[in-house]
Amino acid sequence: MAEAKKTAPKTTRKPTAKRKPAATKRAATKRAATKKSTPDFAATAQETSRNVFLASLGFYGKAFDQAQEQLTSLQKQMEQRRKKADKMYKELVKRGAKLENDAKGALKDIDLPKLELGTLTDRKKLEAQLKKAKARFEGLKGSARLKTAA
Repeated sequence: MAEAKKTAPKTTRKPTAKRKPAATKRAATKRAATKKSTPDFAATAQETSRNVFLASLGFYGKAFDQAQEQLTSLQKQMEQRRKKADKMYKELVKRGAKLENDAKGALKDIDLPKLELGTLTDRKKLEAQLKKAKARFEGLKGSARLKTAA
């Protein structure tokens, strides 16, 4: 029975070096590095976002200023055109009044007979009056500087 109980030879084990403390040092330095970079990253991100906001605000302000300048320029142009239009209108009214007076004077110079059957049959008198009226209106047209389409 003694033979049945053979025991395995005893081996001595060498104690293994513990590596966990070294690993925790690395983890601790990594954590410390991330803790330092996290506030820097947050500050950089906050500053960048603020700069983006300020740039967009500046862009809006510049666009607004340009729109205001264009509007002011257009308003000045409109005022100038209105003044020109008013001046032109007054000149046209004055010229129209002068032409009206000239036409009334021309009509007074023409002797229009009363419409009677006898005067309409006299062709020579009718043609003479027609020539006189045409000549007078040609003179008016020349003074008005009008051009005919025909």
